[in-house]
Amino acid sequence: MLFLGFSAGLPLLLILGTLSFWLREAGIDRSTIGYLTWVGLIYAFKWMWAPLVDRLPIPFLSKLFGRRRSWLLFAQALIIFGLLGMASLDPKVSLTPIVWCALLVAFGSATQDIALDAFRIESADSDHQAALAATYQTGYRLALIWAGAGVLWLAARAEVGASTYDAGAWQFAYLCMAASISVGVLTTLFSTEPVRLELAKARNAKAWLQQTLIEPFAEFINRYHWHAIVILGLIAIYRISDVVMGIMANPFYVDMGYTKDEVAAVSKVFGVIMTLVGAFVGGVLTLRFGVMRILFVGAVLSAASNLLFAWLANQGHDLHGLIWVISADNLSSGIASAAFIAFLSSLTNVKYSATQYALFSSMMLLLPKWLAGFSGVFVDSFGYQAFFFGTAIIGVPVLALIWLVIHLKLVEFNSHNAAVSHQQ
Repeated sequence: MLFLGFSAGLPLLLILGTLSFWLREAGIDRSTIGYLTWVGLIYAFKWMWAPLVDRLPIPFLSKLFGRRRSWLLFAQALIIFGLLGMASLDPKVSLTPIVWCALLVAFGSATQDIALDAFRIESADSDHQAALAATYQTGYRLALIWAGAGVLWLAARAEVGASTYDAGAWQFAYLCMAASISVGVLTTLFSTEPVRLELAKARNAKAWLQQTLIEPFAEFINRYHWHAIVILGLIAIYRISDVVMGIMANPFYVDMGYTKDEVAAVSKVFGVIMTLVGAFVGGVLTLRFGVMRILFVGAVLSAASNLLFAWLANQGHDLHGLIWVISADNLSSGIASAAFIAFLSSLTNVKYSATQYALFSSMMLLLPKWLAGFSGVFVDSFGYQAFFFGTAIIGVPVLALIWLVIHLKLVEFNSHNAAVSHQQ
């Protein structure tokens, strides 16, 4: 599960984070880079083909490897082909083929996530699920460091001469990333296909659609009635400050004159460590003070940390300033994420936990990712400082919705509930 978690975490930054650094170095305008964040919307819609991955076999492959492993291998092959395509192209010459390759990587990555969740759940009994999930997350975080700091480090080492842009260096780095997916491929090949409990088949397509998609939604609406609108609104915008700001982070580093090595050391490695610290602190605080209070604190910190980027925009190339800003931003992000995951978990019905959680987690990306697509246009028109101020301001409605949820007592959640939810 450590190696499969690594395979799952690797593609995300390569198409939604590190790629923006490459594109900005290649001279791609910020508006275009902003629009490319819509590639990430594929992750928000993965629930649409999740039932197919769950129930349909792949001809020939499923007979050889089993249903779960065949889908994993298929998804990993898509990721590898997409990354190899990106490694053979130069965005300065032609951007469109790279976009198509990024879409292929995103689709393969989302499909791998679906298959891997099922593989993990079916591979062990309930007593070992927490250990598998923790190991998976460790591999995932290691992949984020390799796909963030690792790519920048490889590209910096492969540069020839003092040129500010070397397409060959980036192509070499992405070729190494494609090779790194072999970790997941080899793990899948040498793993054992889990014993799958076959569910009762629906009588017809209408019944199948009812069980798969309609019932989880209907149960949630029946439970909260019109208050569901408030809760869904909070889910839809809680991470909006972070997501909208994040797509312009790498172009900002390039424009401020930070080198690949500096960004690799500070933003990627140190940033990931601070995120883990924040997640731990957020988990402890949530158990102590309740999820809604820490959810509110996390929203305040997420918006406030964007103001630090506005300050940094006036400092020019300030490495010490970058360290402090990245530290604060990732710490606040970790706290907010821990509380938000606990909040989503508290909303799910055990009977529909997987489907409802997948739908909630997908919903949280739709509006922020769509809005983030216009981030480059805003920066080009008003500058980085105004952009970072704006991303802080759009976090204010989140505070109002959290207050409304608390005031209406829609979610009863305390330290005991957190412990029970964690056990489930």
